[in-house]
Amino acid sequence: MAGGSRKDADTLRTSVWLAGKQDGAPKRRSGGQGGEGTLDRERIVAATVRLLDAEGLAKFSMRRLAAELGVTAMSVYWYVDTKDDLLELAIDEVWGEITLPDPADESADWRDQLRDLVSQYRRTLVAHSWLPQLLGQYLNIGPRAMTFANTSLAVIRRSGVAPHALTGAISAVFQFAYGFAATQGLYVERCRAAGVSEDEYYARVMQVVTERTDFTEQYREAAELVEERGERTVAQMWEHDFGMGLETVIAGIEVLRDRSGAESRES
Repeated sequence: MAGGSRKDADTLRTSVWLAGKQDGAPKRRSGGQGGEGTLDRERIVAATVRLLDAEGLAKFSMRRLAAELGVTAMSVYWYVDTKDDLLELAIDEVWGEITLPDPADESADWRDQLRDLVSQYRRTLVAHSWLPQLLGQYLNIGPRAMTFANTSLAVIRRSGVAPHALTGAISAVFQFAYGFAATQGLYVERCRAAGVSEDEYYARVMQVVTERTDFTEQYREAAELVEERGERTVAQMWEHDFGMGLETVIAGIEVLRDRSGAESRES
């Protein structure tokens, strides 16, 4: 039998943005101890983003946040009900770092607007290495996120791709960027944990690999690809590979558009 109890429905979490909790007003006045007198949701969310950037998601806690703010943990809960709510607020906060184009600007090339949007999206995910993981756990429907999504959809719509292909096209470009950024972020975190730069880590790995002649001979294609990269820095490799991948996806959207147009004319 489909369905569930009322209790299950009440406890099923949806989103802070659907629960009428987004005004940020405290549930009661702070007692004014320590830094509590100047506490507000904006300050709490900003401190959350700073902590997540500096220490990562695994180390984040409401108690650690309260210590950073110089208040009691209970004071934070006057502004947010749960840690989940706070993380959702932090997700939407970082979308504000992305500069959005005007999709109604007919003089602008939709390809350029899309390149800029997707590139900023990737940089945001890399700058906040905790973000890719949280995007898979929450609905991500805050006002900044929805404005970003709405703008992105409007830009791709200007490509002329058929309506039934819009969601596939936008998924292709942003899922590519998400996967690329998540991989890059993991590499950055690994280098940070090892206490070396990205270039130093890459050099050490390449030295070990190239010294193994049995490995390079068995996997010749991969070895030649490494040689072709030449003296590029890791940052340059990231930029080059992402740029080429993005151009491939945009070209695919153009092919999809032209193919749909040809099929419509023939029918």
